[in-house]
Amino acid sequence: MDNLLAARTLMGVSLAFHIIYATIGIGLPLMLMIAEGISLRSGNDLYHQMARRWVRPAGLLFAIGAVSGTILSFELGFLWPRFMAFSGALIGLAFTIEGFAFFTEAIFLALYIYGEKRLSRRALFFCTIPITVAAAASAVFVISANGWMNTPSGFRMVDGMPADLHPLQALANPAWAHEAVHGTFAAYVATGFAVAGVYAFSILRGTDTVYHKKALTLALAVAGFFLPLMFISGDWAASFVAKHQKPKLAAMEAHFTTMAGAPLVIGGWPDPASGQVLYAVKIPKMLSVLAHREPNAVVEGLDAFPPGTAPDPRLVHPFFDLMVGSFFIMAGVSCWFWWRRWRGRDDGPAEKRLLQGVLFASPFGMIALESGWFVTEFGRQPWIVQKHMTVAQGVTSHPDIDLVLAAFVTVYVLMSIGLLKLLLRPAGGERIATRKESWHVDS
Repeated sequence: MDNLLAARTLMGVSLAFHIIYATIGIGLPLMLMIAEGISLRSGNDLYHQMARRWVRPAGLLFAIGAVSGTILSFELGFLWPRFMAFSGALIGLAFTIEGFAFFTEAIFLALYIYGEKRLSRRALFFCTIPITVAAAASAVFVISANGWMNTPSGFRMVDGMPADLHPLQALANPAWAHEAVHGTFAAYVATGFAVAGVYAFSILRGTDTVYHKKALTLALAVAGFFLPLMFISGDWAASFVAKHQKPKLAAMEAHFTTMAGAPLVIGGWPDPASGQVLYAVKIPKMLSVLAHREPNAVVEGLDAFPPGTAPDPRLVHPFFDLMVGSFFIMAGVSCWFWWRRWRGRDDGPAEKRLLQGVLFASPFGMIALESGWFVTEFGRQPWIVQKHMTVAQGVTSHPDIDLVLAAFVTVYVLMSIGLLKLLLRPAGGERIATRKESWHVDS
C-alpha cells in the first residue's frame, strides 16, 4: 500500500473496532440507571440483579474502549501530523473536555462496582447518573472534532494556516449538534437491540425465566423509545447536509445530474461512467421533498462540482442505504414486539418467531452505526478539513505504515477475542429467578 491508503485503512480499522466498544459503553450505563431506578422505585430486587450483571460487561467495555481510544489518539499524531498541526489548537479543547468526562465516568463506575456492600441502594442509583451522563458526554465531545472537520469554524486563514483562533467556536461548530444528538441516540438503539438479542437467544435455547423476559423487555423499551428520536435526528442531519455539504448529499443519494424535482434513489449500484444507478428503485420528486421540503426544488448533482472535489458514490451510497435499511428492520421488529405485548398474545409458535425476529434484528443497530460513520467519512472525501485541507495533504510521509497496520489489526483481533471470552464467561455468585413466566409479569 502507499502511505495514504495504508493510513486511511489503519485509521478506519481502529475506528471500526473502537465504535463498537464505545457504543455499548454509552448505552449500557443508561440501562444500568434505568434498572436501578426501577428497582429503587418498585422494590423489585430482580432489576438490581439485572444491573449488577450488566455492570461487568460495562466495566470491561470501558477498559477496552479506553485502550482503543488511546491508540486512536496516538494514531492521529502518527498518521496525520500535518492535519494535527493545522487543527490541534482548535479541536484540542474537545478532547480535553472529553478527558474530564472519561475520568468522571471512571470514578463513579468504580464507586458503583465496589460499593455494592458499602453503599445504599439509593446511593448506587445516584452513582449511575454521572456514569450515564459522562459516557454520553465523552462521545458528544469527540463527535465535536468530527463535526469541525465537516464544518470548520473558529478561525480565519492567513498564509495557508489558521489564525485568530476561537476554540469555543470550533467546539460549537455548525455540524456538532445534529451529529452528537444522532450519534448518541443511535448508540442507545444499538445497545438496546444488542442486549435484547442476547436474551432472545437465551430464551430460544430454553433459559425461559422471569429475569430473561424482563431484561429483554427493558432492552427493547430503551431501543423502542430512541428509535423515533433517531429517525427525527437523522432527518435533521440530512437536511443540514443538503444545505452545507451538497457533494456529500449527492453521493449519498447517488444523484449524478442537477435537476428540479429530483427522485429518491433506493438501492442499486452507482455507475459514474454512465451517470446512472443500475437496478435502483426511484421515487419521483422525493429527494427534493426530503432535502428542501419542496417537490420541485433543485437538488445539485455530482455534475455540479469540479472533478476530484466530490466523494465517490460507490463508497457512500451503498452504506447510506444499509444504514437506512437497518433502521427500518429494527423499527419493524420493535413495532411487532410491542404490538404483541399490547394485544396480550403469548402463544408458543408466534412467540418463538418473534424471538427469532429480535435475534435477527439485534446486530442491525451496530451495522447502522458503522454504516453511518462510513457515510460521514467517505462523504467528506477528498477533504480531511472541508475545503481547507485534503486527506492527501494531511497524511504522514513516514514509510512502512502497512507494517504498523498489520500489527494493529492483530492487536485488535486478539483484544476482541479476549473481550468476548470474558463477556461469555458465566458470572458467578449471582442468583436470579428461574421459574418460567409469561411476558406479562408484574414490574
